[in-house]
Amino acid sequence: MLARTMLAFLATAGLFYVNIMPALVSGLIEALGFNKEDAGLVAAFNVYGAALGAFAAVFIVKIWSWRKTSVVLLFALIVADLISIFIAEPLLLMVMRFLHGAIGGLLVGVGFSIIARTKEADKTFGILLLVQFGLGGVGVIFIPPLVPEFGTAVLFSSLIAFSLITLCMLPFIPQYDKNANPVKGKPQSIRKLPLSAALLALFLFQAANMGLYAFIIELGKVAGLETELISTIIGVSAWFGILGSLLVVWLSTRVGRGLPLTIGIIFTAISTLGLHYAEQEWAFWLANINIAIAWAFVIPYILGLCAEFDQQGQMAALGGFASKMGLASGPLVAALMVTGFSYTVLINIAALVLVLSMIAAWWPSRLLDKTPKIR
Repeated sequence: MLARTMLAFLATAGLFYVNIMPALVSGLIEALGFNKEDAGLVAAFNVYGAALGAFAAVFIVKIWSWRKTSVVLLFALIVADLISIFIAEPLLLMVMRFLHGAIGGLLVGVGFSIIARTKEADKTFGILLLVQFGLGGVGVIFIPPLVPEFGTAVLFSSLIAFSLITLCMLPFIPQYDKNANPVKGKPQSIRKLPLSAALLALFLFQAANMGLYAFIIELGKVAGLETELISTIIGVSAWFGILGSLLVVWLSTRVGRGLPLTIGIIFTAISTLGLHYAEQEWAFWLANINIAIAWAFVIPYILGLCAEFDQQGQMAALGGFASKMGLASGPLVAALMVTGFSYTVLINIAALVLVLSMIAAWWPSRLLDKTPKIR
């Protein structure tokens, strides 16, 4: 369990800003006077950079030493965050955060490839979500109040601190072999069609959730809720997301993957539709808590699908790319939608995309459920 936790930190360090995204965007607006569009673009460039880095990881995870690579990338992240503290011009910050994202995405891809080589990768991905939601909730609640006094330094310093902690853990992570999950009697090959379906499911699920999450504060404001209350609800909901991660660790693949994925994604879609009643404080609480739990529950299973269809770890890194593209594209499309339409349309589209994600995940998950376990 300790090794899984350290791997979770490694795979989180390059993308932790996503877990505190509301705090990051709000901080740029308040501390630097960015308008909402510029603050949103900084966030989007950060994640698109991560997608580029994750894609590059697909080609290097089987070539470079993952431990040495991780050390270099963590130091590069720290330097990028330090430089970001002193940038106050939107365009320059977009460029720097894109570079930061590319470095971080590469690190996440490396982390995913190592996780894919572990036994019961689903459990490790569950720990990954536990770390992300747990610490992300802390950041969303406690960072925004510090911004007026410390400015953007508190935002980027929190990312630096996470990278430093991960650096300290790195020497204690076990050395995983390339074939930690050999399939007896069969050559290890990539099953492209089911893998493609799993990647599509991952992209759609992340896009639907992050597209709505990026505008959740504005949605709450339109519904008549106070900003401070909205931030508290989002942060506390992230902590509840830990329950979803713990459920994955406990349940693993005892009942297969198809059933948990189907139930989890349907539950996410229903909870998303609950945001139609956001003007009711209890409904906003309930919807956000349920979405956080379901998000943390479903993602480890989909990432586990990608890992199972290529246990050398290369396609797990591609899963990281699909995830980042979803996280970046969701808010981009949502921004265009809320400009010309209401949040009602955004909620309905998000729920529909979640259903499409469930359909895409059904075949590869059932395919694995029907495959005898021989290792």
